[in-house]
Amino acid sequence: MSQTLQTPDAHRHALRVRVAKRAQAEAIGIDEDFVSDMVERFYASIREDELLGPIFAERIDEWPPHLSRMKQFWRSILHNSGDFSGNPMVKHIAIPGLTERHFSRWLELFYANLHQMNLDARAVQLVGDRARMIADSLLTGISVQRDGIGGAIERKDLPHV
Repeated sequence: MSQTLQTPDAHRHALRVRVAKRAQAEAIGIDEDFVSDMVERFYASIREDELLGPIFAERIDEWPPHLSRMKQFWRSILHNSGDFSGNPMVKHIAIPGLTERHFSRWLELFYANLHQMNLDARAVQLVGDRARMIADSLLTGISVQRDGIGGAIERKDLPHV
């Protein structure tokens, strides 16, 4: 029998973990309204940014579908919702010239957005840590794709929340 099939107990456990993760996030203000507001605000700042705005403008013709997709992504990250399916790595690898500078700027805008939202400090830390993890993962994947295994270095210079 395949190891990838979930037993009913494993499925129940996964569901309990998902529910607990969402409850913990919501207890510090990270609910669906927060995710929606965060995504809307953040991508408004991205579109105005001199460095990142043009990169997004070249790739996104219609913002409402993109924002909806980003809300699914962040609900999956912050609530373990399972809403998102896709491969962000492939999308980012396909963008020529992305460097640590771009991801650092992305994080700076992300953190500024979080701090403007008047959140519980635990929420800022949790969401900020997740954003940094995502930036580091994408940058590492891009570096490995371009430079081979030597590109897999820890990104100590990426900003922290």
